[in-house]
Amino acid sequence: MIHPLFGFDITSKSANISAQIRTNLYVEVRFEKDKTSMGLFRTAGLGSFTSVGASAPRGLYDTGNLIYLVSGNTFYEVNNAGVATTRGTLNTSSGRVDMIDNGTQIIIVDGTNGYIYTISTTTLAQIVSGNFPNGATTCAFQGGFFLVDDPSVNGRFRKSASYDGTTWAALDFATAESNPDPLIRVFVNQSVAHLLGGGTTEFWSNTGALDFPYAPVQGTAIEWGLGAKWSVAKLGGLVTYLATNTEGQLQVIRLNGYQPSVISSPEMDNEINNYSVNTDATAFSYKFNGHEFYQINFGTVMKSWLYDLTTSQQAGVPVWSKITSGTSGSRHLGEMCITYLNQNIVADYSTGNLYKFQTTTYTDNAMTTLWKLTSKHVYKDNAMLSVGRLWADFETGVGLPTGQGSEPRVMLRYSKDGGHSWSAEVWRTLGAIGKYMTRVYWNRLGRARDWVFELSGSDPVKIVIMNAGLNMKVGRE
Repeated sequence: MIHPLFGFDITSKSANISAQIRTNLYVEVRFEKDKTSMGLFRTAGLGSFTSVGASAPRGLYDTGNLIYLVSGNTFYEVNNAGVATTRGTLNTSSGRVDMIDNGTQIIIVDGTNGYIYTISTTTLAQIVSGNFPNGATTCAFQGGFFLVDDPSVNGRFRKSASYDGTTWAALDFATAESNPDPLIRVFVNQSVAHLLGGGTTEFWSNTGALDFPYAPVQGTAIEWGLGAKWSVAKLGGLVTYLATNTEGQLQVIRLNGYQPSVISSPEMDNEINNYSVNTDATAFSYKFNGHEFYQINFGTVMKSWLYDLTTSQQAGVPVWSKITSGTSGSRHLGEMCITYLNQNIVADYSTGNLYKFQTTTYTDNAMTTLWKLTSKHVYKDNAMLSVGRLWADFETGVGLPTGQGSEPRVMLRYSKDGGHSWSAEVWRTLGAIGKYMTRVYWNRLGRARDWVFELSGSDPVKIVIMNAGLNMKVGRE
């Protein structure tokens, strides 16, 4: 019989309620129920693109057919062959930078100074205008103007001259008005400036007024602040970020116009809010194999999570998975991501490496990566359940011609106490290359009232899971 072993949940506050987890797997809902109504696929691997600088990129940006990044105190231009050219230096060597362009110039802010890179002349110069708010950490562009936060006054932001980031007038500023909280980030989406504060978010539009063109959109301010400055990304065209609310909890929200929608499940909220540090979160979004993803990383605790917007909308519930690099369970290598010439280019969090998300790469920077899937509980009215066979329907015959993965394997562990302790590992083959009729099953697993199953593997091969089933007898109490 087919038992619905796999669902959309993640581990609950109690494993006895749900011990489910997906690591380096994403779910795809099948509307035409051919063989299965739900498939699980391995997440994208990281293939090498280039390496720039001695340290991790502080900022990553692209415009036209070029990539721009800051590593250490050096500003680089990278072409589509991965060749990096130095284009100038900053006055700082550490800390995140923010970048945006106006078509002819790129502004860079590093929390100490501002800089303008003129694309046509390939020159980088510090902004020397006395009215530029040195100390700005974020920037945006809207209607011909660069916008930056001004840390000298709570809630204040400033704008540049039209299409000129070198010129800043003394009176070209405004202050968020709904709450006197500090302005953490300026962000623009769909021509609306989002002023993301510590406790509130305001929305300002360009009215075209001559003196100062920006004004708040009346009645739209929300009591959701920004919980982590670098957690903001556009997901499916809407602004998404780790937010604080008036009840004092961090949650991931997505703004539909001016209305927030919580996309983190209660289980995910519990996970985030129990981290020793969570305000250092960074995030990015990308599209892969028809799915739109939001990845959020927590650097201090070394955890990364992946939200699947596409499957969440289809399933009607938030669908999150853990994403890691290597086999230790540590965070994913990716820290920033841009879409460059129809490719997702990813910056490493600890080195100067840039990668490409790739469908047929099953390692991260040639590093073996573990995938894992933990099932729902198998439980029936506290009755004793005897499992004669567990079978799993994988795409088999996916072995590589030589080396690791030439005879790929899948490992089973099972829990008989609600997901608290686990059996020894029991391995089965997924079949050498071309062995498409290979069957994957385990016999005589024993008796228990509450079963949880865990499948995993680390061979660098394609992983597709379609179904699982149990030959099971229900015994007496």
